[in-house]
Amino acid sequence: MDHEGAGQGPQDPVTSREQDAVRVLLLIDGACEPLTGAERALPVLEHAVGVMRTQVKLQKLDFWLRNPDYLANELLTEYEADREEALLDIASGILNSEEPEVRRYPMLRHHFGAYEWLDDALAVLSSAGLLVRRRRGTVDRVRQHDYFLLEHGRHVVREIIREAPAFDYYVQRVELVMRLAGEKSGSELKRQQYLTTEYAETPRGSRIGPISERARERLAAFRQELQEQESGAA
Repeated sequence: MDHEGAGQGPQDPVTSREQDAVRVLLLIDGACEPLTGAERALPVLEHAVGVMRTQVKLQKLDFWLRNPDYLANELLTEYEADREEALLDIASGILNSEEPEVRRYPMLRHHFGAYEWLDDALAVLSSAGLLVRRRRGTVDRVRQHDYFLLEHGRHVVREIIREAPAFDYYVQRVELVMRLAGEKSGSELKRQQYLTTEYAETPRGSRIGPISERARERLAAFRQELQEQESGAA
């Protein structure tokens, strides 16, 4: 069940409404899936080009986008399972830079995991004709929120990338986040993120703290292990 609008938490925002709107638009553009036939038949969705389903998934993907240290740590976990050196190289690119510090926008630890109030940003996108937000359920119980990207929204994304190259960072990171997420649902991503101790043990209503130093220690250990293996094989 989605819980849009629940528990806003501290009133001091860590990003502006405009920053959130651009980031969320780029995220939805990169992560949306095709509409169903029934959805395409709805007049309000006549100009929709894709959909992201559930607020839970939006929040969990946004968490990795806003927290490069957690993103890199997940890459290390995937490397640990698959031993694909490309994953180690990508994680190194993040952790051997200032990205975990300068690109980090912390989120609240809500009852359902990482959460940040995005209604204002979504309202900006909806009012500008870039996005349609639809609720599924009843008047008394909303089960799910779906976010439909419109043709104009996709056009604006291309304009942003062309006219503001700095936002290409988010385009690249969205691709990386989606590589990690695959076809997992929002609930599956929530469970995956709870496997990180610092995330799970953050008190509810508090901001989830950084793990950059621990992730860098993991990276160094994997690099050392790889070096020893290569030395032993020589």
